[in-house]
Amino acid sequence: MSDSFDRLCQIMDRLRDPGGCPWDRKQTLSTLAPYLLEEAHEVAEAVVADEPGKLCEELGDLLLQIVFMTRVGRENGWFDLDDVCNGISDKMVRRHPHVFGDREVEDADEVLRNWEDIKRDEREGQETNSVLDGVPAALPGLLKAFRMTEKAAAVGFDWRKPADVMTKMREEMDELEHELDDGGGAASDRARDEMGDVLFVMANLARHLGVEPETALQRTNTTFKRRFESMEAQARARGDNLRELSLEEQDALWEEAKRLEGNPSKEPRSR
Repeated sequence: MSDSFDRLCQIMDRLRDPGGCPWDRKQTLSTLAPYLLEEAHEVAEAVVADEPGKLCEELGDLLLQIVFMTRVGRENGWFDLDDVCNGISDKMVRRHPHVFGDREVEDADEVLRNWEDIKRDEREGQETNSVLDGVPAALPGLLKAFRMTEKAAAVGFDWRKPADVMTKMREEMDELEHELDDGGGAASDRARDEMGDVLFVMANLARHLGVEPETALQRTNTTFKRRFESMEAQARARGDNLRELSLEEQDALWEEAKRLEGNPSKEPRSR
């Protein structure tokens, strides 16, 4: 591992050093940040696709971005790879006293509560306003809801069991339906607010079920895309235009797409 990691660092040094690659030498932290996010999303996609080989490749791409940004940090005299590695190592030891110390825990929930307590202690003396401050503002909405409620739960603000969340979700669905029945319209501000409430509670339910919602939704997106493309292929093979088929005919193609996969279970459609 040391040899392979050293090789990657040496390659990055060669790219950034005088006489290296003009494009790589031109990059800054600001220009690299979008690539970091893109590579992180591609890692997540490889996880959803359950492709170990692709995941290995995408993790390499992500690691490259970390090494790249660290090299820029070193050039500015801010930090180097040792600082990055030692910093996260110290943090992991400090936040796992049940592993590296003598604290005892009962379950993963207690680990999470301890984690938040330790983070709060680390911030002592710093200006902070909320336990939610650590949730990145740029996270996708569904994942952000998941992380915020996770942190709120760590201080005790949570439903007791998944059934309680289901009850709340039904209440929110009823409110959305009531808004639509009142003639608010699908594009009304009130309808958007109610739809947001439904999605927020769904993120809570996912957390109670131990399901990361962004990944779960991406899995379903992948399934829908694969099956819809199968519908299109079937229609083309028959000389049909999918747009011109009736909903019943489209449904039949959908069911055939599922049958071809050998999975007749009920799956979401576009309506």
